[in-house]
Amino acid sequence: MKTSLTTQMEEVLYYYCRENGDIVVEEVTMPDDQGIVDTLSCRLNVGKQFEWRCYELKVSKADFRSKAKLSFIGNYNYFVLPAALFEKIKEEIPSHIGVMVYHQYLSEEAQRLPGYFTIEKKPQRQPLLVNEHELLFRLITAQAREVGKAKKTSRGLRVFSTDQLYKELKKRQPDYDLFGGGVNFYDRFIEDSCDQAVEALKSELDATREAYLELEQRLLEGK
Repeated sequence: MKTSLTTQMEEVLYYYCRENGDIVVEEVTMPDDQGIVDTLSCRLNVGKQFEWRCYELKVSKADFRSKAKLSFIGNYNYFVLPAALFEKIKEEIPSHIGVMVYHQYLSEEAQRLPGYFTIEKKPQRQPLLVNEHELLFRLITAQAREVGKAKKTSRGLRVFSTDQLYKELKKRQPDYDLFGGGVNFYDRFIEDSCDQAVEALKSELDATREAYLELEQRLLEGK
C-alpha cells in the first residue's frame, strides 16, 4: 500500500504538472515491457511537438534501491524525492535524470496543498525511447481508467459488488478498536444491519397480521 507521504507527493505533483499545462496521469503501463511509470505527463512545446516527462516517486532508501524497473523513457525524466532522502542518495542519481524535492508545509492551514516542490537538478533531454503513438494510446487508456474511477465514485457504493465491499472492509480490519474507546465501524455496521433486519421483520409481521385480519373479516362476513 502507498504511504501517506507517497500520496501527498502524488497529489502535489499532479497539480504541479497541471499548472504547467501538462496532461498528467499516474501509474501508466509503458509499451515494450518498459514497466509502469509512477506519473506520466505530456505537453505541446512551441514547435507543436509532444514533450514527454516521466516521474518516479521514491520515499525511502530501500524504495530508491529497489530492483523494480525504472520507466525513464520520456524526453525528460525525474526522481521525485522527499528532502531527507535526497540528501542521503543524491550521489547515486544518474547525471541525466532530474530531481524534484518535496517539502511538506509545517502547517496546512490556509494551504491548498500539503507541500511544494523545488527542482534540485534539471534533467537532460533524451529522445523518446518508445513509439510515440503507442505511448499516447497508453496515456489515453490510463486517463479512461481514472474517468471510470471518478464515475464510480460519483455514483456511490451501489456500483460495487458485495464481494468488493467485503474485501475493502477486510483491508480496514487493522483499524478496528478492539478494546473500546474508538468508533468501531464493524460493530456499527452489524448493529445497523440487525436493526434493519428487525424493522423488516416487524413490517412483515404487520403485513401478515393485516392480511390475517382481512381474511378473518371475510370469513365472518361469509357466515
